[in-house]
Amino acid sequence: MAAAVASALERPDLITAEIVEASENEDLAVKYGVSSVPHTVINGKTVSLGVDTQDAFIEKILTLQEPAAGVPPLIREGEEVHVDIVIVGAGPGGLTAAIYGERSGLKCVVLEKGVVGGQVALTPVVENYPGLTRVAGKSLVDLMAQHAGQYAHIHQGEEVLEIKPDEQIKVSTNRGKYLCRAVILATGAKHRKLGVPGEERLYGRGVSYCATCDGYFYKGKKVIMVGGGNSAVTEALYLDSLGVGVTLVHRKDKLRAELRLQESLFSRKIPVFWNSGVGEILGDKIVTGVRIENTKTGKTEEMQVDGIFISIGYEPVNELAKKTGVELDEAGYVKADRRQRTNVPHIYAVGDITGGVKQIVTAVGQGAVAAMTAFEDLANPYWKEKEAVG
Repeated sequence: MAAAVASALERPDLITAEIVEASENEDLAVKYGVSSVPHTVINGKTVSLGVDTQDAFIEKILTLQEPAAGVPPLIREGEEVHVDIVIVGAGPGGLTAAIYGERSGLKCVVLEKGVVGGQVALTPVVENYPGLTRVAGKSLVDLMAQHAGQYAHIHQGEEVLEIKPDEQIKVSTNRGKYLCRAVILATGAKHRKLGVPGEERLYGRGVSYCATCDGYFYKGKKVIMVGGGNSAVTEALYLDSLGVGVTLVHRKDKLRAELRLQESLFSRKIPVFWNSGVGEILGDKIVTGVRIENTKTGKTEEMQVDGIFISIGYEPVNELAKKTGVELDEAGYVKADRRQRTNVPHIYAVGDITGGVKQIVTAVGQGAVAAMTAFEDLANPYWKEKEAVG
């Protein structure tokens, strides 16, 4: 929305923008098949579902279609920027690393290919961050971003394509190149998908991974929430508070969520399908139902629903780490020691990309440790000491 308004303000002679609240304009929502937000329509044509970076939005204005993969925005060819630390990812871990790195006297830049804040920005309510009893995830990361922005440059919409480790590390992006002394990987994790028929085809048309974004479309309607952890139960409670008829579907007979969340779920009498999974998502143009499979008996049944929300965990965003030669564990998470060092000198990892306890407070702590470790290592390279001893 911000990119649309900015474009209209910049060139009012060519562009007009209108922000429509879909829940209050049901005729338009039906006309354009809106069931997730943001839903961008240009000249009557849907061009995207979900948040766009500014560069991607401009490309869509010019072409009225999705940008071709790998097409970079206009930059000065061959431009190189010298910094001390490049931080890849602007979630809580990356933003904290920028604060601590700059306060140690190191020049830092944070590069984020998507939206600042990562998964936390999509979390309805955070109730376990020390000092803040209850806060919206977006509000929390906005505070972090504002704080980090007072110290370091944060570049949204800039994707890191390659990292070449050497005495001087070369980081190539879709906008230019950076020469740096250290890299902190904070690329996080992405929503794990069910991998069932209908999931990809009906994404944004009844299939959603974000109750905060899309929940209000289903007020008075019937949906299922798939999952049994903290995120799934939190979002089920959020949907219930909106007046959505939500049923939780979980593959086991016990939930993994915190006891307090489970107590809230049961006290509100939200139905739970135990030992059940989704075998198929049904519908032509929009979701109309799901095929539920019992994991113990194998029995299947169809359930009529207007939407399906999926929260079954995350998968590490590790493509860049793989290309750089960083060692991964069996699940694909980056291996890092207690000082956040990876096997590649001067490359560190923080947050969800390292696996373990995927919590905001954990990522923040790791971000601080990584920045301080980088500061110490740049002054006294630990690997050179090992080589001398050997």
